[in-house]
Amino acid sequence: MGLPEPPPLGAAALPAGTFDGTVVLVTGGGTGLGRAIATEFARLGAHLVVASRKPEHLAAAQEALAPLGGPVLTVPCDIRDADQVAAAFDRAEAELGLPSVLVNNAAANFPSPAEDLSPNAWRTVVDITLNGTFLCARELGRRHLAAGSPASIVNVGASYAWTGGPGFAHSAAAKAGVKNLVETLAVEWGPYGIQVNGLVPGLVPHQDMTADIRENLDRNEATARSQPALRIGHPREIGWAATFLASPYGRFISGHTLVVDGANWQRRALTNPPVVTVRDQLGRGPFEP
Repeated sequence: MGLPEPPPLGAAALPAGTFDGTVVLVTGGGTGLGRAIATEFARLGAHLVVASRKPEHLAAAQEALAPLGGPVLTVPCDIRDADQVAAAFDRAEAELGLPSVLVNNAAANFPSPAEDLSPNAWRTVVDITLNGTFLCARELGRRHLAAGSPASIVNVGASYAWTGGPGFAHSAAAKAGVKNLVETLAVEWGPYGIQVNGLVPGLVPHQDMTADIRENLDRNEATARSQPALRIGHPREIGWAATFLASPYGRFISGHTLVVDGANWQRRALTNPPVVTVRDQLGRGPFEP
Protein backbone atom coordinates (compact mmCIF):
# COMPACT_ATOMS: atom_id res chain seq x y z
CA MET A 1 0.00 0.00 0.00
CA GLY A 2 2.66 2.54 1.00
CA LEU A 3 2.14 6.14 2.01
CA PRO A 4 -0.90 7.92 0.53
CA GLU A 5 -0.51 10.31 -2.37
CA PRO A 6 -0.55 14.02 -1.44
CA PRO A 7 -3.37 16.44 -2.22
CA PRO A 8 -3.44 17.65 -5.83
CA LEU A 9 -1.23 20.32 -7.32
CA GLY A 10 -2.62 23.72 -6.33
CA ALA A 11 -3.77 22.65 -2.87
CA ALA A 12 -2.38 24.75 -0.03
CA ALA A 13 -0.84 23.47 3.21
CA LEU A 14 -1.23 26.85 4.92
CA PRO A 15 -4.02 29.46 5.09
CA ALA A 16 -4.45 31.65 2.03
CA GLY A 17 -2.44 34.84 2.33
CA THR A 18 0.07 33.44 4.84
CA PHE A 19 2.88 35.26 3.00
CA ASP A 20 0.93 38.27 1.73
CA GLY A 21 3.45 41.00 1.00
CA THR A 22 6.39 38.97 2.32
CA VAL A 23 9.49 39.23 0.14
CA VAL A 24 10.97 35.77 -0.43
CA LEU A 25 14.28 35.25 -2.22
CA VAL A 26 14.91 31.81 -3.73
CA THR A 27 18.29 31.00 -5.22
CA GLY A 28 18.10 28.66 -8.19
CA GLY A 29 14.35 29.23 -8.22
CA GLY A 30 13.88 29.11 -11.97
CA THR A 31 13.73 25.36 -12.44
CA GLY A 32 13.41 22.10 -10.56
CA LEU A 33 12.73 22.00 -6.85
CA GLY A 34 13.65 25.66 -6.49
CA ARG A 35 10.77 26.61 -8.76
CA ALA A 36 8.44 24.21 -6.92
CA ILE A 37 9.34 25.94 -3.67
CA ALA A 38 8.92 29.41 -5.18
CA THR A 39 5.55 28.35 -6.60
CA GLU A 40 4.13 27.48 -3.19
CA PHE A 41 5.34 30.77 -1.70
CA ALA A 42 3.74 32.63 -4.60
CA ARG A 43 0.42 30.84 -4.12
CA LEU A 44 0.43 32.05 -0.52
CA GLY A 45 0.89 35.70 -1.52
CA ALA A 46 4.67 36.15 -1.42
CA HIS A 47 6.52 38.73 -3.47
CA LEU A 48 9.21 36.64 -5.13
CA VAL A 49 12.83 37.30 -5.95
CA VAL A 50 14.46 34.55 -8.00
CA ALA A 51 18.24 34.58 -8.30
CA SER A 52 20.18 32.54 -10.85
CA ARG A 53 23.35 32.90 -12.90
CA LYS A 54 21.63 31.48 -16.00
CA PRO A 55 19.44 33.86 -18.04
CA GLU A 56 17.33 31.01 -19.39
CA HIS A 57 16.47 29.95 -15.84
CA LEU A 58 15.44 33.49 -14.95
CA ALA A 59 13.21 33.58 -18.00
CA ALA A 60 11.67 30.23 -17.03
CA ALA A 61 10.97 31.56 -13.54
CA GLN A 62 9.22 34.65 -14.87
CA GLU A 63 7.09 32.58 -17.23
CA ALA A 64 6.07 30.04 -14.59
CA LEU A 65 5.61 32.27 -11.55
CA ALA A 66 4.21 35.55 -12.88
CA PRO A 67 0.76 34.03 -13.66
CA LEU A 68 0.34 33.14 -9.98
CA GLY A 69 -0.48 36.73 -9.18
CA GLY A 70 2.23 38.35 -7.10
CA PRO A 71 5.25 40.33 -8.29
CA VAL A 72 8.22 38.30 -9.51
CA LEU A 73 11.64 39.91 -9.70
CA THR A 74 14.41 37.94 -11.40
CA VAL A 75 18.01 38.90 -10.69
CA PRO A 76 21.18 37.53 -12.25
CA CYS A 77 23.54 36.37 -9.53
CA ASP A 78 26.48 34.00 -9.17
CA ILE A 79 26.21 33.15 -5.48
CA ARG A 80 29.95 32.39 -5.34
CA ASP A 81 30.60 36.12 -5.65
CA ALA A 82 29.87 38.16 -2.50
CA ASP A 83 29.55 41.37 -4.51
CA GLN A 84 26.94 39.83 -6.81
CA VAL A 85 25.04 38.51 -3.80
CA ALA A 86 25.02 41.99 -2.25
CA ALA A 87 23.89 43.50 -5.56
CA ALA A 88 21.02 41.02 -5.80
CA PHE A 89 19.84 41.95 -2.31
CA ASP A 90 20.25 45.65 -3.13
CA ARG A 91 18.00 45.31 -6.15
CA ALA A 92 15.45 43.20 -4.27
CA GLU A 93 15.31 45.73 -1.46
CA ALA A 94 15.01 48.66 -3.85
CA GLU A 95 12.22 47.16 -5.95
CA LEU A 96 10.23 44.97 -3.52
CA GLY A 97 11.64 45.46 -0.04
CA LEU A 98 14.14 43.62 2.12
CA PRO A 99 13.63 39.84 1.76
CA SER A 100 12.55 38.36 5.07
CA VAL A 101 12.67 34.77 3.81
CA LEU A 102 15.68 33.27 2.06
CA VAL A 103 15.64 29.81 0.49
CA ASN A 104 19.18 28.66 -0.28
CA ASN A 105 18.38 26.17 -3.00
CA ALA A 106 21.13 26.71 -5.59
CA ALA A 107 23.77 23.96 -5.66
CA ALA A 108 26.07 22.08 -8.00
CA ASN A 109 26.46 18.33 -8.35
CA PHE A 110 27.52 15.54 -10.67
CA PRO A 111 28.57 11.94 -10.04
CA SER A 112 32.24 10.98 -9.97
CA PRO A 113 34.54 8.61 -8.13
CA ALA A 114 36.57 10.67 -5.68
CA GLU A 115 39.84 9.70 -7.32
CA ASP A 116 38.66 11.19 -10.63
CA LEU A 117 37.69 14.57 -9.21
CA SER A 118 39.92 17.39 -10.34
CA PRO A 119 40.79 20.14 -7.86
CA ASN A 120 38.73 22.54 -9.97
CA ALA A 121 35.68 20.23 -9.93
CA TRP A 122 35.94 19.92 -6.16
CA ARG A 123 36.29 23.67 -5.70
CA THR A 124 33.39 24.46 -8.01
CA VAL A 125 30.88 22.23 -6.23
CA VAL A 126 31.96 23.30 -2.76
CA ASP A 127 32.07 26.96 -3.80
CA ILE A 128 28.51 26.97 -5.13
CA THR A 129 26.89 24.60 -2.65
CA LEU A 130 28.57 25.59 0.61
CA ASN A 131 30.23 28.96 0.11
CA GLY A 132 27.32 30.33 -1.91
CA THR A 133 24.86 29.23 0.75
CA PHE A 134 26.92 30.96 3.42
CA LEU A 135 27.33 34.17 1.42
CA CYS A 136 23.57 34.45 0.84
CA ALA A 137 22.75 33.65 4.47
CA ARG A 138 25.38 36.13 5.65
CA GLU A 139 23.93 38.88 3.44
CA LEU A 140 20.41 38.34 4.74
CA GLY A 141 21.62 38.05 8.31
CA ARG A 142 23.68 41.25 8.22
CA ARG A 143 20.81 43.27 6.79
CA HIS A 144 18.29 42.06 9.36
CA LEU A 145 20.74 42.43 12.23
CA ALA A 146 21.25 46.05 11.17
CA ALA A 147 17.50 46.62 10.78
CA GLY A 148 16.55 44.80 13.98
CA SER A 149 13.96 42.76 12.09
CA PRO A 150 13.11 39.03 12.13
CA ALA A 151 13.76 36.69 9.21
CA SER A 152 13.79 33.06 8.19
CA ILE A 153 16.34 31.02 6.25
CA VAL A 154 15.76 27.59 4.72
CA ASN A 155 18.82 25.75 3.43
CA VAL A 156 18.13 22.91 1.01
CA GLY A 157 20.34 19.98 1.99
CA ALA A 158 20.84 16.31 1.25
CA SER A 159 20.62 13.18 3.39
CA TYR A 160 24.18 12.18 2.60
CA ALA A 161 25.24 15.04 4.85
CA TRP A 162 24.69 12.40 7.59
CA THR A 163 25.49 9.19 5.76
CA GLY A 164 28.22 10.11 3.27
CA GLY A 165 27.63 9.89 -0.46
CA PRO A 166 29.78 7.47 -2.46
CA GLY A 167 30.15 8.92 -5.95
CA PHE A 168 29.38 12.40 -4.64
CA ALA A 169 32.25 13.19 -2.25
CA HIS A 170 32.29 16.86 -3.26
CA SER A 171 28.56 17.41 -2.87
CA ALA A 172 28.25 15.29 0.29
CA ALA A 173 31.03 17.21 2.01
CA ALA A 174 29.48 20.52 0.97
CA LYS A 175 26.01 19.51 2.13
CA ALA A 176 27.43 18.39 5.47
CA GLY A 177 28.72 21.95 5.78
CA VAL A 178 25.31 23.32 4.83
CA LYS A 179 23.67 21.23 7.57
CA ASN A 180 26.20 22.49 10.09
CA LEU A 181 25.50 26.07 9.03
CA VAL A 182 21.83 25.48 9.88
CA GLU A 183 22.74 24.46 13.42
CA THR A 184 25.42 27.11 13.95
CA LEU A 185 23.56 30.10 12.54
CA ALA A 186 20.31 29.16 14.30
CA VAL A 187 22.08 29.53 17.65
CA GLU A 188 24.02 32.68 16.69
CA TRP A 189 21.10 34.53 15.16
CA GLY A 190 18.17 33.21 17.20
CA PRO A 191 18.49 36.02 19.77
CA TYR A 192 17.99 38.51 16.94
CA GLY A 193 14.80 36.88 15.63
CA ILE A 194 16.35 35.00 12.71
CA GLN A 195 15.41 31.32 12.44
CA VAL A 196 17.48 28.95 10.32
CA ASN A 197 16.36 25.51 9.19
CA GLY A 198 17.27 22.88 6.65
CA LEU A 199 15.12 20.94 4.19
CA VAL A 200 16.23 17.65 2.63
CA PRO A 201 14.27 16.34 -0.37
CA GLY A 202 14.08 12.64 -1.06
CA LEU A 203 13.64 11.08 -4.49
CA VAL A 204 11.56 13.76 -6.22
CA PRO A 205 11.94 13.69 -10.01
CA HIS A 206 12.45 17.12 -11.57
CA GLN A 207 14.16 18.67 -14.57
CA ASP A 208 17.37 19.60 -12.75
CA MET A 209 18.30 16.03 -11.84
CA THR A 210 21.69 14.85 -13.01
CA ALA A 211 21.55 12.81 -16.21
CA ASP A 212 22.68 9.60 -14.51
CA ILE A 213 19.89 9.76 -11.92
CA ARG A 214 17.30 10.59 -14.58
CA GLU A 215 18.46 7.73 -16.81
CA ASN A 216 18.36 5.32 -13.88
CA LEU A 217 14.80 6.37 -13.05
CA ASP A 218 13.71 6.05 -16.66
CA ARG A 219 14.97 2.47 -16.97
CA ASN A 220 14.03 1.27 -13.49
CA GLU A 221 10.35 0.42 -13.21
CA ALA A 222 10.84 -0.69 -9.60
CA THR A 223 11.92 2.75 -8.34
CA ALA A 224 8.78 3.31 -6.27
CA ARG A 225 8.95 -0.21 -4.82
CA SER A 226 12.49 0.48 -3.60
CA GLN A 227 11.21 3.27 -1.32
CA PRO A 228 9.67 2.51 2.11
CA ALA A 229 6.76 4.76 1.09
CA LEU A 230 6.27 2.62 -2.05
CA ARG A 231 6.19 5.83 -4.05
CA ILE A 232 8.41 8.69 -5.03
CA GLY A 233 7.91 12.29 -3.94
CA HIS A 234 6.22 15.18 -5.69
CA PRO A 235 7.84 18.63 -6.04
CA ARG A 236 4.89 20.32 -4.36
CA GLU A 237 5.56 18.29 -1.20
CA ILE A 238 8.95 19.98 -0.93
CA GLY A 239 7.31 23.35 -1.52
CA TRP A 240 4.77 22.74 1.25
CA ALA A 241 7.54 21.81 3.68
CA ALA A 242 9.57 24.92 2.84
CA THR A 243 6.61 27.27 3.28
CA PHE A 244 5.75 25.71 6.64
CA LEU A 245 9.30 26.05 7.98
CA ALA A 246 9.36 29.74 7.06
CA SER A 247 5.78 30.48 8.13
CA PRO A 248 4.47 32.05 11.33
CA TYR A 249 3.34 28.55 12.32
CA GLY A 250 6.93 27.29 12.44
CA ARG A 251 8.48 30.14 14.41
CA PHE A 252 9.72 27.95 17.29
CA ILE A 253 11.44 25.53 14.90
CA SER A 254 15.05 26.55 14.37
CA GLY A 255 18.30 24.65 13.93
CA HIS A 256 16.38 21.68 12.56
CA THR A 257 16.78 19.87 9.24
CA LEU A 258 13.55 18.33 7.99
CA VAL A 259 13.92 15.29 5.76
CA VAL A 260 11.02 14.83 3.34
CA ASP A 261 11.71 11.46 1.76
CA GLY A 262 9.23 8.89 3.07
CA ALA A 263 11.91 7.46 5.42
CA ASN A 264 14.07 6.34 2.50
CA TRP A 265 17.36 7.57 3.96
CA GLN A 266 16.76 5.44 7.08
CA ARG A 267 16.13 2.26 5.11
CA ARG A 268 18.24 -0.71 6.15
CA ALA A 269 18.25 -4.32 4.94
CA LEU A 270 18.61 -7.38 7.16
CA THR A 271 21.43 -8.52 4.90
CA ASN A 272 23.59 -6.30 2.74
CA PRO A 273 23.61 -6.76 -1.03
CA PRO A 274 26.95 -7.40 -2.77
CA VAL A 275 29.18 -4.34 -2.96
CA VAL A 276 29.37 -2.70 -6.38
CA THR A 277 32.11 -0.11 -6.66
CA VAL A 278 31.28 3.44 -7.64
CA ARG A 279 33.37 3.02 -10.78
CA ASP A 280 31.31 0.00 -11.81
CA GLN A 281 28.05 1.77 -11.04
CA LEU A 282 29.09 4.65 -13.27
CA GLY A 283 30.35 2.36 -16.02
CA ARG A 284 33.96 3.46 -15.71
CA GLY A 285 36.94 1.22 -16.21
CA PRO A 286 39.85 0.72 -13.80
CA PHE A 287 41.45 3.89 -12.48
CA GLU A 288 44.37 5.13 -14.50
CA PRO A 289 46.48 7.94 -12.99
